[in-house]
Amino acid sequence: MLSTFLFLATVSIVPSGQTFACTPTRVWDGDGPIWCGEGPHIRLSGIAAREMDGSCSKNHPCPEASAVDARDALVRLIGKPIGKSSQGHILVRGPKMTCRSEGGAGGNRTAAWCISPVGGDISCGMVKGGWALRWGRYWKAHRCK
Repeated sequence: MLSTFLFLATVSIVPSGQTFACTPTRVWDGDGPIWCGEGPHIRLSGIAAREMDGSCSKNHPCPEASAVDARDALVRLIGKPIGKSSQGHILVRGPKMTCRSEGGAGGNRTAAWCISPVGGDISCGMVKGGWALRWGRYWKAHRCK
């Protein structure tokens, strides 16, 4: 338990506007966090997906898609599932993504827009597939290609 605490304490927020690499290693739910082998934990920018208990957080957009479907779709957009952690995260193997930080997203998470060689713009892919909804407050002027 102490080693987990020490690991979490060393995760830092990537400063807003900075571009960084993320090799995905695990996923919690449809809008993140995505754990990066390089250290950051990413909360996908501009979207909202259901929580893993099936609920939607107060004042967040609430998509029809189930939490499990959204999580599994996110995993497919960034790589392939290779197992499950004892904490319930889906372990992932995928290629390095390029992400742009929007700054902190609460806790030790970095809000970011990410492009994957597998699924392109991840936030756009989640919205297009119906697994998440655009969250206007954070989507801002982002454009899907």
